[in-house]
Amino acid sequence: MGLVRAEDGIDAGAVVHCGNPAREQRELDQGRGWVDLGHRGVLTVAGPDRLTWLHAMTSQHLLALAPHQGTTALLLDPNGHVDHALFLVDDGEVLWVHTEPGRVGDLVAFLDRMRFMSRVEVTDRSADVAVVWTVEDPAGWPDAIITRRAEDSLGGTDLFVPRGALAALAERPHRAGLWAYEARRIAAGIARIGVDTDERTIPNEIGVLGGAVHMDKGCYTGQETVARVWNMGRPPRRLVRLQLDGSMDMLPGHGSPVALRDDPDRTVGFVGSAARHYEEGPIALALVKRSVPVDAPLVVGEVAASQEVIVDPEVGLHVRPGRG
Repeated sequence: MGLVRAEDGIDAGAVVHCGNPAREQRELDQGRGWVDLGHRGVLTVAGPDRLTWLHAMTSQHLLALAPHQGTTALLLDPNGHVDHALFLVDDGEVLWVHTEPGRVGDLVAFLDRMRFMSRVEVTDRSADVAVVWTVEDPAGWPDAIITRRAEDSLGGTDLFVPRGALAALAERPHRAGLWAYEARRIAAGIARIGVDTDERTIPNEIGVLGGAVHMDKGCYTGQETVARVWNMGRPPRRLVRLQLDGSMDMLPGHGSPVALRDDPDRTVGFVGSAARHYEEGPIALALVKRSVPVDAPLVVGEVAASQEVIVDPEVGLHVRPGRG
């Protein structure tokens, strides 16, 4: 079987598997393999004010960001809802960013509107630069413009490569598809913005405090909501990982309602993403109401599900954030 691509959804056009998704996952866990993430958006921010400018707008502390140190930043709306995620690394002169598919146009337009008198230049580089992710030694990728490693890079490395180099990768061994990458991400409990979140999601709900959100930084759009919920504790919802009943053939689709198994008519959340893990079977990420007991059995449609805590329902100043 050859390459199989996603036909629709946010990842439409991306290679989802190369013939054997389970084998591809195993190889990644064994330190072999790479995934073409060329459908993601890429942009650069150049100019001497780039770090101070983005520091003032985003949830991340960027003033002392060292060259080649990867990190993640969020742009929030005035109510603290997550608008964009920026996966970034600076080379000393230019800040390189990749973001979710289909979002780079809106992100570049927003950043352009916010330039004012700052000495920065924002450029959409998606047409000439692509992202590849690998668990292999990045030194073996001579075409890489720059590499990024961070808490959310799944134990691998994000490579920014010339888009023209992608064709030559067809001959590179141990290619894996997006299903293998997504299974690894879901198992790690890392949410995708716009997939595992909705328009009401705040950072406190998805396990990014202390990661994409610097807790000692203030004065950015939406910070008041983040700080208030942190000070009071108990965010409205919480991210969970679901272990799904493996006897069902179909994975739940994006947005599938989650209910209490003892009260299936009561919707308490929704599924963001789901995958078949080669060891754990079907797994998913979901956002559920904080009031759902952490040991309550759940159901997605007709599929039974048990939950694993990622965000503590009491998380706040009295409970440090972390993944369970």
